[in-house]
Amino acid sequence: MQQKPLSEIRSIADVEPAQSRSLTRRERLERWADLLEREPSRQLKTLHEIELQPRSKRDEMRADGSPLSFAYADPVLRTEGLASDKLGDAITFFELSDGQVHRLLCSCMYGVRTEAGAAARQIRTIARGDGAHRSRVGLTGVAVVVIPALLYFLT
Repeated sequence: MQQKPLSEIRSIADVEPAQSRSLTRRERLERWADLLEREPSRQLKTLHEIELQPRSKRDEMRADGSPLSFAYADPVLRTEGLASDKLGDAITFFELSDGQVHRLLCSCMYGVRTEAGAAARQIRTIARGDGAHRSRVGLTGVAVVVIPALLYFLT
């Protein structure tokens, strides 16, 4: 292998320093959704009853052909830091809450399989932060029930 100084290489090629910008959380989620949308009707495996597993076992959960294995198969997401297709690594990498993981990957939500397109839509919802809107709607519903009940008992 022949080594040449950078000044000599610049005379025969355009040389630019590599950009070392990492993807944001939203960009990582959007990329994952894009990967799944390439085959929207593909059947993917869910993870069995995530919420019933102890944390140590939950973090090790994985399944061939799951939405997580699609993410891990992507060289860009692996380069960004996705360590494996295990649930714990995905939670850390995509910064997912327990509720988001449950709605996205759990067998009790979809059965043993889900379509890639449905998973992609759920991921995009997470990326947009629409879960916060649902929480506000849920709290409003609780207030509509609780406030009249309190007024009834206090008067």
